[in-house]
Amino acid sequence: MSDELVDGFGRVHRDLRIAVTDRCNFRCTYCMPVEGMVWQPRSEILRFEEIERLARLCVERFGITGIRLTGGEPTLRARLPVLIEKLAALDVDLSMTTNGVTMESMAHDLRSSGLDRVNISIDSLRPERFAELTQRDDLYRVLAGIDAAIDAGFEPVKLNVVAMAGVNEDELVDFVDFAVGRGVIVRFIEFMPLDAADAWSQAKVLTSKKILQTISAVHPLEPLERSSAPATRFRLLDGSGEIGIVASVSESFCDSCDRVRVTADGHFRNCLFATGESDLRALLRDGSSDDVIARVMSGSVAAKWAGHGINEVNFIRPRRSMSQIGG
Repeated sequence: MSDELVDGFGRVHRDLRIAVTDRCNFRCTYCMPVEGMVWQPRSEILRFEEIERLARLCVERFGITGIRLTGGEPTLRARLPVLIEKLAALDVDLSMTTNGVTMESMAHDLRSSGLDRVNISIDSLRPERFAELTQRDDLYRVLAGIDAAIDAGFEPVKLNVVAMAGVNEDELVDFVDFAVGRGVIVRFIEFMPLDAADAWSQAKVLTSKKILQTISAVHPLEPLERSSAPATRFRLLDGSGEIGIVASVSESFCDSCDRVRVTADGHFRNCLFATGESDLRALLRDGSSDDVIARVMSGSVAAKWAGHGINEVNFIRPRRSMSQIGG
């Protein structure tokens, strides 16, 4: 390693999120519009060899230690296990965020290809509500996918729940009970202003404080040591498990963030809420050297803001929604 991705505040970035597709088989309104979504042409999506080149550069030059595959829905990318084998050879912590719909059939192949961990997004355990949120009656498939991930030996399996006021706040304890019963970890994520419908408001944010109050009334909790991971972790006092809360809105953790992102079309983002991007795909395809690409990435990280500023009056929403950025 000859360098590091360091911003102007001294934060070293070692976690790379790579979106492998912008396509999804759900239509979650806080992620993408129900109608009118235009998928990018295949030619504009990074090829496997391009993803591998960027990942290798980040690992060997910048000391990246963790890579997460995202989307859209990454399991929709054809021959995904082939890409996982390539990235697993880099000897990093390799994980994936998925909606779980296809995990029942893919879990064992993904695990044997070298994938270490999975995060499965699920925002309701109630079939009718799940169908309303995703525009798909596929809760049974996601539940089967969770069980398949456990059976395949992923450790840990984490559930990502976007907690929304007036939507699913009555399921917080249900999710904890569900996770404890299966030996998985549930992480509650505050609703962020990245929805495609542009309907986000502070009133719809179920805050970390409220989440903790609700769960603690049934399952007493104690905090665990904080790391650079986005979730603040809590242990159930009875020893039955743990939960996490990603308080992106009410308790910003920007000072410990170590993540950078590459979109499915090859644009580098130094923050989930960045308003600017660097086009790495153009560099990859015009014959630019690794040194040139590395300088662009280093320059982008060096220009990173102190924080996303969601609660500031001058906050500017990113022009892309979550499904177009990659989580």
